[in-house]
Amino acid sequence: FQICLSLVRLLHYLAHSPLGSVTLLDFRPRQFVIVDGELKVTDLDDASVEESSCTSNSDCFMEFPARNFTLPCSVEGRCQSMNEKRNLYNAYRFFFTYLLPHSAPSSLRPLLDKIVNATGNHNKHVICTEYLALELSTSPSVNSEFTQKCMKSANTQYRRVPEAFIPDENYRCWPSYHHKGCLLSVFDVNEAIEICDSYSQCKAFVLTNQTTWTGRQLVFFKMASNHIVPDPDKITYVKVTD
Repeated sequence: FQICLSLVRLLHYLAHSPLGSVTLLDFRPRQFVIVDGELKVTDLDDASVEESSCTSNSDCFMEFPARNFTLPCSVEGRCQSMNEKRNLYNAYRFFFTYLLPHSAPSSLRPLLDKIVNATGNHNKHVICTEYLALELSTSPSVNSEFTQKCMKSANTQYRRVPEAFIPDENYRCWPSYHHKGCLLSVFDVNEAIEICDSYSQCKAFVLTNQTTWTGRQLVFFKMASNHIVPDPDKITYVKVTD
């Protein structure tokens, strides 16, 4: 969320900079760094403020590996918003499709899917829409509302086992931070319960003391709890069955 939100802020600035609309011709993840939580461009050698000239719409053809676009040619003989559209689609294919929908709370996934699809389709005013939507989805009020919904909807009972870990009983899920198990990030215990309830094979989960760079806690989801071992840095929750 934070990386994508920071990138949307950058895209909005590039589209409305004092120099005009700026495009990054070499738009790749390695050209960016994170400084104090904000995404920054490190290489401006391939930045350009020149909109492509044209005599017809066919001159405004943009080709990408997955799909192509044709933009309108303005009466001034310039391809309309080509710089902005190039940045936007590159942001979609290098960042948004990989980062935005995955491990998001289920209540936010329809909104995030809509944002990703709109970006990939070059919908009008999509940058402003994304900015507002992402600001909303990362606000404390939305996180609080999501937490309350989880607390109300969590009907399954779990037994809390402090200082305990389940070393085996792994299953694979996507997306996972661990290639041999199901390791996901959560906002709190309530979200972990919702995720475990959504997987038929999940019978327990383990809260670790590790977090992502945005502060979300990493949790192992397990398909059984037959073998629990002591671990002072973890807390295990076991699904209670009748």
